[in-house]
Amino acid sequence: MIKSVKNAFILFLFALVMLATSCTQVSKKDIEMIPLFSNNMVLQQQQNIPIWGTASTNSKVEVTFRNQTVKTKSDENGKWKVVLQPENAGLNETLTIKNGKNIKTFSNVAVGEVWLASGQSNMEVPLVNNWGPIHNGDQEAANANYPNLRLFFVNRNTTVVPVDTISSDGWKECTPETVKNFSAVGYFFGRELLNNLQVPIGIIQSAWGGTVAEAWTSAESLSLLNDFAGDVEKMKLLPADLEGQQNAYTEDDLKMHAEMAEADPGIEGNDTIFAAIGFDDSKWESMNLPGLWENTPFGAFDGTVWFRKHVTINAKHEGKAMQLHVAPSDDLDEAWVNGVKVGQSAMWGEPRIYNIASGVIKNGENVITLRVSDFQGAGGFNGEPKHFALTDDANFNLNLSGEWLIHAGYNNLDIKTKPFKPGEPNRITTLFNGMINPLIPYAFKGVIWYQGESNAGKAWQYRELFQTMIKDWRGKWNNGDFPFYLVQLANHMKRNEEPVEDMWAELREAQTLAMKLPNVGMAVAIEIGEADNIHPGNKQDVGKRLSLWALNKTYGKDIPFSGPLYKDFTVADGKITINFDNAYGGLKTSDSKAPVGFAIAGDDGKFVWANAVIENNSVVVFSPKVKNPVAVRYAWSANPACNLINSENLPASPFRTDNFDPITK
Repeated sequence: MIKSVKNAFILFLFALVMLATSCTQVSKKDIEMIPLFSNNMVLQQQQNIPIWGTASTNSKVEVTFRNQTVKTKSDENGKWKVVLQPENAGLNETLTIKNGKNIKTFSNVAVGEVWLASGQSNMEVPLVNNWGPIHNGDQEAANANYPNLRLFFVNRNTTVVPVDTISSDGWKECTPETVKNFSAVGYFFGRELLNNLQVPIGIIQSAWGGTVAEAWTSAESLSLLNDFAGDVEKMKLLPADLEGQQNAYTEDDLKMHAEMAEADPGIEGNDTIFAAIGFDDSKWESMNLPGLWENTPFGAFDGTVWFRKHVTINAKHEGKAMQLHVAPSDDLDEAWVNGVKVGQSAMWGEPRIYNIASGVIKNGENVITLRVSDFQGAGGFNGEPKHFALTDDANFNLNLSGEWLIHAGYNNLDIKTKPFKPGEPNRITTLFNGMINPLIPYAFKGVIWYQGESNAGKAWQYRELFQTMIKDWRGKWNNGDFPFYLVQLANHMKRNEEPVEDMWAELREAQTLAMKLPNVGMAVAIEIGEADNIHPGNKQDVGKRLSLWALNKTYGKDIPFSGPLYKDFTVADGKITINFDNAYGGLKTSDSKAPVGFAIAGDDGKFVWANAVIENNSVVVFSPKVKNPVAVRYAWSANPACNLINSENLPASPFRTDNFDPITK
């Protein structure tokens, strides 16, 4: 009995020792910090400097930088944060963090100016690449030896809830190797600041191509907007684990497609009735292809749209195998010939060639049917007229561009089930959660932003959304109205021969309206884009123009910073006089010819090309076709012909004087 009690007591003591050892092992933890804190980091000068991380729970943490030492204590989760007092610019510093016997030291630390570069692909496109080549990119990279320009790349990440960790290789000195995969716009902007300010510069790149602004905005802010509040509530119901999210996506995806088929009038059960050769389409509207339906009276529409074209084929081609050529669609197209499906594709930017089997083509009337599914932004067909054709292996070539019949299918607004695909970046809040929230509260001077192409189909919505996002970020950092400088969309796509309604023009207007917010500026790129390349190669001027705003407005340099911006107008004697801000030494044209790109309208709202004459800081616009003008537009299309600049050779921003309802409203 005594021996048994003694053995039990020994076992009890052993258990206590093991428990104490275990607790000691749990409580002792290395100092951990996100990659923003690494060797080569740049700390923002002349601002409070937050430093944070994790360590052992409820333990003392000591941070030393220059002559400052700040002490704190980690909480029950091991988290801690200190705030260093503002410091002046400098190089080759050391930051040390102590937690008991644990010491973490960061070397080659700089103090200078830090900027966040964010947006979609035109901000993301790297200096050296094969998908959006930068003008002289290889040589620019070879010359990029700037040890005092530091680069930080945030790896892509999407999450349904905000996280506080990021994936990155940390801060890198700018060298020919480190700059190759870094944002070209971010690099050129940073290089301009470095050369002009002569202090260390840090650029944080957090961008993802093809993404919408709502993905970069927090759930708290989106919940205040009617268009997004419902989706915010639905996202809150998603499972927290990845497997649960995938299962929910699979289930919801089936539901969504069932709803789409039910809501699309062109589909009955397993039959695509709009593709049938005998279907009566006599009451359908018409539209010219290639083109985007948002630029027509059809207006902003996400969902499916059907196109039909009747063509006559003579007897010698009856039954022959042929090829149907279709321009690149936005986002997915399906094709039928005489009710027989010949193909489908979601390949971005690639013209399609669909094979038509022998026996399908008939003598006389044939019907070609296309169904386009547009999930976000613009919908329709890009490309050139030559991309629409019917050919065979001999010399037959029938041009199919021009007028097609058009009819709406289902509208996304009527689809109740919206699957959330794990890893999908174009869902509300996901990029804010995974790529912006972890950066808070790292101190920086301001933001440069290049995005909007993916929101062009909803330009009216973007007016409120974009300004909400800017205010959202400012509120999250709680550091006042920090500078926010954006790039207005560059010119792109086929040039229109006549004045048109245009969603890209409306998106540019929404971007311009953001300048009503304090400390927001806009670099205009209306003349440096490319018709057939949504990623224009001239990123040098983009970075330069962004830097002009920063150097003047943020750093107080007395230099011109903006192209002409519409101010107001007057009407007299059948002419409209447009007045501009930022004309500096006066207005002129880039080709020394008369101003082009101006359209004028009477109260019927029908715009025609106008004559224009420069008078000092104003432009007088008129047309013999409009006796009593009420409105003027300038550069109002996706890819306008325009040449108005100021004495500093900076381009005028597109604008309109009217308040006619936009097509994206």
